[in-house]
Amino acid sequence: MENQSILIKNTTIIGSDIKKSSLLVESDKITVIDDNLKNIDADVVINGEGKVLIPGLVNTHTHLSMTLLRGYADDYPLDTWLNDYIFPVEGKLEGEHVYAGALLACVEMIKSGTTAFNDMYFFMDQVAKAVEESGMRGVISHGMLDFGDEEKRKAEFKESLRIIEKCHNTADGRIKVALGPHAPYTCSTDLLNWVRKKADELKVPIHIHVSETEFEVQQIQETYGARPFEYLDKIGFLKEDVLAAHAVWLSESEIDIIKDKEVKLSHNPVSNMKLASGTSPVAKMMEKGVNLSLGTDGAASNNNLDMLEEMKIAALQQKVANLDPTVLKAGEVFKMATRGGATALGIEQETGTIDVGKKADIVLVDMRAPHLTPFRHPVSHLVYSAKGADVDTVICNGQILMQEKELLVLDEKEVLSQAEESAKDLLAR
Repeated sequence: MENQSILIKNTTIIGSDIKKSSLLVESDKITVIDDNLKNIDADVVINGEGKVLIPGLVNTHTHLSMTLLRGYADDYPLDTWLNDYIFPVEGKLEGEHVYAGALLACVEMIKSGTTAFNDMYFFMDQVAKAVEESGMRGVISHGMLDFGDEEKRKAEFKESLRIIEKCHNTADGRIKVALGPHAPYTCSTDLLNWVRKKADELKVPIHIHVSETEFEVQQIQETYGARPFEYLDKIGFLKEDVLAAHAVWLSESEIDIIKDKEVKLSHNPVSNMKLASGTSPVAKMMEKGVNLSLGTDGAASNNNLDMLEEMKIAALQQKVANLDPTVLKAGEVFKMATRGGATALGIEQETGTIDVGKKADIVLVDMRAPHLTPFRHPVSHLVYSAKGADVDTVICNGQILMQEKELLVLDEKEVLSQAEESAKDLLAR
């Protein structure tokens, strides 16, 4: 893709403050924010009147290609959902399925305002191919599970290293690779120790599920005599490069460990509610200064990738769980979906806020809709009223991915058709 200069005029910018202004993008960066940019000669001029300009949303935990399994195994507890439905069908996956599902996810995310994400799955070079074509920014990891099987463990090491070598820092730096041990209950201590050592050696982050269900916590306690985060701390696994998804069932001491080790957390309220996993103590962790971000999880347990919806539900869930309407205010949950997400993915120097010098990962949301009128408090409207369908324009790395709701980087009709056929083929196997 060729870089263009882009001028966005007369829009409401949500940066360090909220103001009506204009913004100039040159190459892949924001170069000027000023209300006097009328005479700038840009390749593309976008009228931002009636729109709000925000950082691209960051989805810090998902499984992109599970879009093919949307609606496949609804209304089951996690253990049944995984072992009786998801794991068996995932055993039949081929690279072409993963590619089709990842393309579909990219279309869905772009259209709902997400520019960066953190993904764990299989055939991750096929995911990387889809991400490169989409123009998005992503951290990808091969999901590693060994259940104590040495042969399986060696195969997981080999595949993880292959993906790092093939995909890390590709697509003009938009694609990074992490190590992805699935969870403490599916990965042996030997596997986790190898991951810790390799992450230090290769300077790549770690993406892992931890303490998603009460059953998982009991399982880890029975096996290792400690709660999940206590066990991970004991083996020296936890550092600031670890991003843990879910973190629902936590003790006070585990929250202290998370804070002390600077572990990043991805909160997934919709998935946790749908699978009845529980409610993460987000408000308590926020009080202690833990870095919190938001993720949708996969489309088989959500069942969409809409981060605007995720923000609203995150806020409402915490309010009702704490019986306190002041908990997780709109501004706090908006920060989780933007700056908090960028920090979790280690890209906060590049994106997550609207500032001169940052990468141009920008979303325009059209506020001219009945459910967003009167236009009063933009952050409140974004969190409590807006929907993914209100996203008007999406820019990532200085490239326009969608303008005035028209997708410019992928053939949407073809992607939908390919995904439909791929899902049919997968489930027929």
